Amino acid sequence: MTSTTTTNNDNFILFKQSECSYVSCYCEENVWKLCEQVEKQYPNELSKCYAVFVSNERRTVPLWRQKAGRGEDKLVVWDYHVFFMHNPSPNRCLVFDLDTTLPFPTYFHKYVTETFRSDYAVSEDHYRFFRVIPAEVYLNTFSSDRRHMRRPDGSWIKTPPSYPEIGSNLSNPHRLDDFICMKSGKNPDLGKVYDLLHFVQAFYRTKIDNNNTKTQN
Repeated sequence: MTSTTTTNNDNFILFKQSECSYVSCYCEENVWKLCEQVEKQYPNELSKCYAVFVSNERRTVPLWRQKAGRGEDKLVVWDYHVFFMHNPSPNRCLVFDLDTTLPFPTYFHKYVTETFRSDYAVSEDHYRFFRVIPAEVYLNTFSSDRRHMRRPDGSWIKTPPSYPEIGSNLSNPHRLDDFICMKSGKNPDLGKVYDLLHFVQAFYRTKIDNNNTKTQN
């Protein structure tokens, strides 16, 4: 069987959404599967890919343009959310979010603008923070025994994926909370944490910004 995953003239990986592994309410695993897909089909691009967790200390983060959202703007408040990014060069970045109503994929600036809007649009308790994890690190360190999706009686809140639990062979079979944690300096082995402003500055640069960038010797 041949894959229809492609790259375009901008060297972006372009997945068809229908070809991606997806289980509702398991966004962290959906993104892990996307990273795995890149590793198998485009290993040279893996170093340019990231898993991005969105949350905050209160685990109440408003996101717009979500399929689970309500109203015209499709607003929902998640405890956390996870999406995938491909960043082949400083001024080019695509976001792959399997839960958005925006196109799949979407250019970074459009996705951030419509999904997170601005911190001025929300209260301080709802500020969004972002843990950005290189895809290779995510593949090697993420684990979940899906305990967060079980009720006290052991029944499922949402039906889990049919494939085996991810990372069951690791010493810690459930590191999900470590990835959701947005405390500065916590879990430095699991990527870098940004607030919304610095997240945008890190992954969205115009050509003017690139021309004006200086490096220190």
